Amino acid sequence: MAVKEKEFIVAIELGSSKITGIAGKKNIDGSITIQSVVKEDSSGFIRKGIIFNIDKTVQCISNIVKKLSNNLKTEISQVYVGVGGQSIRSVKNTIVKKLDEDTIISQNMIDELMDINRNMVYQDQEILDTATQEYKVGNQLLMEPVGIQCSKLEGNFLNILWRKNFYRNLNNCFNNANVAIAEMYLAPLALADNVLTDAEKRSGCVLVDLGADTTTVSVYYKNILRHLVVIPLGGNNITKDIASLQIEESVAEKMKLKYGSAYTDNNDIDNSLKLPIDAERSIESRVFIDIVEGRLQEIIENVWYQVPADYTDRLLGGIILTGGGSNMKNIDIAFRKHTRIEKIRIAKFVTQTIMSNHQDITSHNAMMNTVLGLLAKGNMNCAGQEVNSDLFGEGGKTTPITTEDIHQTPRTASELGNGIVPTQAEKDKAEELRRKAEEEKKKLEEETKSIEEEDYENNPGKLKGFGSKIGKFIQKLISEDD
Repeated sequence: MAVKEKEFIVAIELGSSKITGIAGKKNIDGSITIQSVVKEDSSGFIRKGIIFNIDKTVQCISNIVKKLSNNLKTEISQVYVGVGGQSIRSVKNTIVKKLDEDTIISQNMIDELMDINRNMVYQDQEILDTATQEYKVGNQLLMEPVGIQCSKLEGNFLNILWRKNFYRNLNNCFNNANVAIAEMYLAPLALADNVLTDAEKRSGCVLVDLGADTTTVSVYYKNILRHLVVIPLGGNNITKDIASLQIEESVAEKMKLKYGSAYTDNNDIDNSLKLPIDAERSIESRVFIDIVEGRLQEIIENVWYQVPADYTDRLLGGIILTGGGSNMKNIDIAFRKHTRIEKIRIAKFVTQTIMSNHQDITSHNAMMNTVLGLLAKGNMNCAGQEVNSDLFGEGGKTTPITTEDIHQTPRTASELGNGIVPTQAEKDKAEELRRKAEEEKKKLEEETKSIEEEDYENNPGKLKGFGSKIGKFIQKLISEDD
């Protein structure tokens, strides 16, 4: 009897405090069964979600993939990766196309606008993803303008940017670790798709992911992402503020987790109470409360400042808090106090049905939500061959696939979106094809010019024939690319 091929998805999240690898199988009913979870500390080489030591990151990725492989007794052929961290921000962009009078809008026109937008150049920035806001036809704002007559088509887009060197470093780390990337996703969007309800996205909401080094703010309205930014402030800032009182950071972190509260009513503060630091020292409760609440107020005010004025009065879905920082006592009260929003929900777990006995999953503490969101996005089998038990031979070992193997055909702008971030391999292939097309175009132009200069006076029919030849050649190139 043939052995049934294993099937599972693998996702990796690179966080400021830890890198998490997770493997799970998608079931017929849409639920996911978690098969393995692996974590490694990343505080020594990732800061604010950004890789600053490539060698250590490569080693950590290799270790995580190896541990997952050993746990599953199966090689990992490819993984899904989340992109997040400091410097991610959204920028609005408008592309206008003038048309002949009474032109009927076609899908090709829409695709052309999307391609022009995707090819926008920002200094030192990489476009990770684009969220279409709407199309303006006359005085109407539409999501689907195909088939409508107009003389001018305007596309409004929200481009998500990240620093180019951050993007390259992330891709290089997986390449150097010999780990193929099945797909990269914008982590905040993968998170939003798995913790927000359809009603919240439709009626308007703010998703706040309170992490260790960063806080990510995502604004949705009418099911569309309207704003995204990563604030370089997080739970570690509170820990460092406590540590400034000549307390070791490890002790400060424990005190924050044990005594920290995002809001304390003045009537509940005992001015005589002192919190123990160690066997010999203590800190006044009021001083501790002021430190914690002061930093949290700064974070909350920065979050609210990032919400565009156009949407502050349209957030019927309220504010949804998630991430490790959402576990702090009275965090919802603090957000109500420092924003104008009464409706606050803490998303402790994803909306997806997850089956697991692993403590990190069953604790429902919001710290696994992003990596579970990435796992839910996956649709390609990440299982390779069984781990070789032959200690003395190759045991039929196959050549592993690479990111270049997976992303040989660049996708169009309309095929991307939904949080998909093209890999460096895909971008390189697209650039290679673009250069090839430019070279062929230049060559044809030079040949055409040569004919015009040398042969047109004596052979006026030759140019017409050559023009037909050029047209057929270009059509052949397009067919080959398709």
